[in-house]
Order: sequence, then structure tokens, then C-alpha cells
Amino acid sequence: MARTSSRRRSRSEVADDRSAARSRKGAESSAGATSAERIKPARPGPSQAEHPPVPDAPDAEGNGPLRVVRWLDGRVEEAEGTAALRSIRNRDCPTTWIDLCDPSPEQVAAVTEALGLHPLIAEDILEGNQRAKIEVTDDLVHIVMFALPRGGTEPVEIDLVLGEGFLLTVHDVAWDPRSVTALRTGLEPVIARGPDHLLWALVDDVVDGYFPFIDRLGDEIEDVEDVVIARADPATLERLFDLKKELLRVRRAVTPVREVFNQLTNRDLALIDDEEVLYFRDVYDHLIRLTDELDNYRELVSGTLEVYLSTINNNLSLIMKRLTGVTVVLTGIAALAGIFGMSEAGTALGGKEAIGFWLVTVLTVAAALLMAWVLRRIDWI
Repeated sequence: MARTSSRRRSRSEVADDRSAARSRKGAESSAGATSAERIKPARPGPSQAEHPPVPDAPDAEGNGPLRVVRWLDGRVEEAEGTAALRSIRNRDCPTTWIDLCDPSPEQVAAVTEALGLHPLIAEDILEGNQRAKIEVTDDLVHIVMFALPRGGTEPVEIDLVLGEGFLLTVHDVAWDPRSVTALRTGLEPVIARGPDHLLWALVDDVVDGYFPFIDRLGDEIEDVEDVVIARADPATLERLFDLKKELLRVRRAVTPVREVFNQLTNRDLALIDDEEVLYFRDVYDHLIRLTDELDNYRELVSGTLEVYLSTINNNLSLIMKRLTGVTVVLTGIAALAGIFGMSEAGTALGGKEAIGFWLVTVLTVAAALLMAWVLRRIDWI
């Protein structure tokens, strides 16, 4: 998935550019640095004649917003729609951010053609439902991540393509890159430091969004644990299985991202400055903590399910003990009553029965009450 051969440079040239960029970044200040000091040098692009003509953005229903943000001469320039698509060809800009929201296949094809990307990248973007991954070539870094939006459980796929001087983001409407924490105070401080820093700002916010979601899962698991101890019923079991499914969805979205940042922080990538690697390591540390918490929650859910099954078995044993106690009482009465038979009932009701009959009756009732008291003392009934 490399870009066109006319735009590919050797590693030595890229290393020279990175060295020059680091020297400029070392001289920048937080408030008054000029764009030349804060931005990595733009990749020398081919002439306009080398670019194929970029088609206008399609007007058919289903096309999502297309925004292009360019950092040029110390200021931010933004364009949308057809004008944004055409501005991608202009390579006099050191940093360009192309943002596609819920795009159509035509839009993805037009943008990837304008950037000179391999058609397989467009195919991966349109395919969706992938596993979080990273693909690295000499002049491209393609990252697939999943955001967990607030108020929903379905992960949202985000494709990020980092190239020399540009960052392409493709996502669903459920995730808004303009709402990330680092961009709330303004886009200029982030985009001025290059596309690699912009990439960090976006992925860092995605990873930070995992924490509230996972904390909510932890609280729900604790509540279910208390309910299982107090009352084990089918509704509790259903809630427990729902939590288990939700936890699996979150693990599928979060766990592979750890390997993505492991490669970002341990490989020598020409598109990411050494100064920016420190920021990505911070995100990697957060992911280690998240995956550990997910493993703990998985164990808690499994343990809670075992407690539920044990509680059900204990309740069944208790019911069997009580039924056994009732059976003992009734069996004793039936045994004593069977000695005399039911033929004596008419004589007894007529008042003609001898005192012995009433004595046996009293003893039978007393023995039944005594057995019931003993079984109650040993918690059988």
C-alpha cells in the first residue's frame, strides 16, 4: 500500500528531514513560535501535471461531510466539499488534515486517488467491521481503532492514515474528532506541530474515552454481585449474561489497540518524530492499565456466574431438606394412625371410644409437634 513511486524518497532523505524538523521544534516557544519553527518541512510533491484530475465530490444522497484543514503560513485554512477535495492536490502545505465523515465509496476513492494512496487502503476503509490493527510501509501508517461513544455500546470504527505532511481520518457520525480534548482550545496549537502530533491528539482522546465506559461496567458488575448474593433469580442471570456480552464487545475493541501502540512506540517510524514517541508511550501505558482492568472484570463476571450457580444449588438443597422434614413428620403420624385404622373414627366421633384411643391420638400429635420442633432447630423446615 505504498504511494506512487514518483513521490517515494529514500530513508536517508526522510532522516535528514526529521533531523531538520527536530532542530526547528527545539527552538519553538509555546506562545510566539512562528510556523517555520513549529512545522516539519513539507515533502516536495510532484507538479500539478503528475496528479490525475480530481473529480468533484458526488452530490448523490448518502455522501458525508468532507473537510480539509491546512496549516499554511502560520494560519489555519479550512475547506469543505468540492473545494476541499480539490485543495488536497496542493502540496505547498506542510500539514494537511483530511476528515471524512460517513463517506460514500466515491468520496473515499476520490480522496485516496488525490493523496496517491493504494486502492487497498480504500478497500480496507470501506470494508469496515475489522479488528483494530496497524499497517506500516515506508511512507504510510494505517491505523484502525474503535471508539466507544457515550450512551452506546457499539464500537465506532475509525481509520487513520498518516503520510508525509498529511493525516486522513475516516469515521462514522457517532464520533466527532473536533470534540477531542486537545482541540477544544483551538486547532492551531496541535496542527502546527505536524500530522504526527495531530494523530496523537485524536488517538489519545479515543483511548481516554475507554475509561468512563469500563468504569461503568465495573460498577454494574459490583451491583450484580450484590444482587446475586441477596436474590438469585432469572432476571439477575439475564443481566449477568448481558454484562458478559458487553464486556466481550469492549475487549474486542480495546485489547488489539495495545499491540498497535506497542508497534508505534517500539519501531523506528520515519513519519513519527522521536519527540512525539513519548506522547504515544503515554497512551500505551493507559492501554496496559485498561487491558488489565478488562481481564479483572472478566474474572469477576465469571466468578459471579459461579456464585449464582452455587446459590441456586444451595437453595435447591434447602428446599429438599424442608420437604424431607415435612415428610418425616407426616410419615410418623401416618404410622401411628395406621396401627388402629380408620374403622375407629365412627366410634370416636360418637363418644363411645375408650380412653386408650384418645391417649394414642394425643401422643401422636405430641410426637409430630416434637419432630417439627427438632427439625426447626436444625434448620430443616
